[in-house]
Amino acid sequence: MAANPDRIGSVVSLWRYPVKSMIGEELDATEVSEQGLVGDRAYALIDTSDGKTATAKNPRKWPNLFDFRATLDGVPSLGERLPSVKITLPDGTILESNQPNVNLILSQAVKRPVQLRCASVSPEAGIAEEYIPDLDDGNRNNRVSEFKLQSGTFFDSAVVHLLTAETIGKLLSVYPEGRFEVRRFRPNIVIKTLSGMNDWVENSWVGRILAIGSSVRLYVTNPCGRCVMTTLAQGDLPADLGILRAAVRHNRSHVGVYASVLQTGRLQRGDSVRLE
Repeated sequence: MAANPDRIGSVVSLWRYPVKSMIGEELDATEVSEQGLVGDRAYALIDTSDGKTATAKNPRKWPNLFDFRATLDGVPSLGERLPSVKITLPDGTILESNQPNVNLILSQAVKRPVQLRCASVSPEAGIAEEYIPDLDDGNRNNRVSEFKLQSGTFFDSAVVHLLTAETIGKLLSVYPEGRFEVRRFRPNIVIKTLSGMNDWVENSWVGRILAIGSSVRLYVTNPCGRCVMTTLAQGDLPADLGILRAAVRHNRSHVGVYASVLQTGRLQRGDSVRLE
């Protein structure tokens, strides 16, 4: 049988981050709704002193969010109530989102007064902060700025982030001293492209439709500009400003692409990816 000429690769990993800016979970399969992978960024910490959403994009204010891990306590399904979330604290303590003292314990752990909130009860567009480091590129940054989240969600820019294994490899080739791993970039879908694809192949997908598996169709909206989060330490990965500097210098800070959901359905590892 002849190969599908529109096939560009396959899904090699799927990731969900149930609590914004905490370490998430790798999946074998997932349902996809109009709001992305079901359960992704379903919760966030809200600073009750100023109403802003906690994000590792401002590590000066939130220095240890990557020391927390969040997983859903069950398999979520389209159209059904989300299961509770489990949060593992830096000291190994495991919290349940529905336990009565969860906000007190989280506030003590992050050293700020916070409330764990579900996106389904946050209809207004939230406000978060981003620290923009000085990369010695002449822009004289080293500042903090505010930005709005998408209305009714805890997403910054889009509901799906796609990344190719080839882009990770390209970044390593231009900065071999860095440890470029998928978890630094927090994508939802990682794709291994067919041999012969160009460098930064995702850039060419903007404005196109990706069909994944038997039903899911995504519209690629724009390149994914990266931020200080990619430079932070997490687990055994060291802090490294060179990670972001490499992306800025070689691909205008872009690593992967953002997409919206045109057609919902189910994804699993190994699904074929086709370009329409």
